[in-house]
Amino acid sequence: MPNDLFDAIADPTRRKIIDLLAGQSMPVNDVAERFEISRPAVSKHIRILNECGLVVIRKEGRRRYCRADTRKLQEVIAWAQRYRKFWNERLDALEQILSEDQP
Repeated sequence: MPNDLFDAIADPTRRKIIDLLAGQSMPVNDVAERFEISRPAVSKHIRILNECGLVVIRKEGRRRYCRADTRKLQEVIAWAQRYRKFWNERLDALEQILSEDQP
């Protein structure tokens, strides 16, 4: 089972769950109704997201409400930014070389 943030967001269903919960808190059953997979499968995805800190679950009586906590995604953004800078520098250098070869 993924316990890594990158593993968690690699799954398209989990990304859709994060998108759904980004602006609102919803009961787990309401989340499950939005997907064409079983409720246990949705619950498993939510559990993985919760373990990674991307979804927060609170209990109210017998219902479990979940909401996205997108602050953890800042780690992904920071990681991607390092590589963005790297590739931008490489592509700029390649552009420079290619423009020097043009008559």
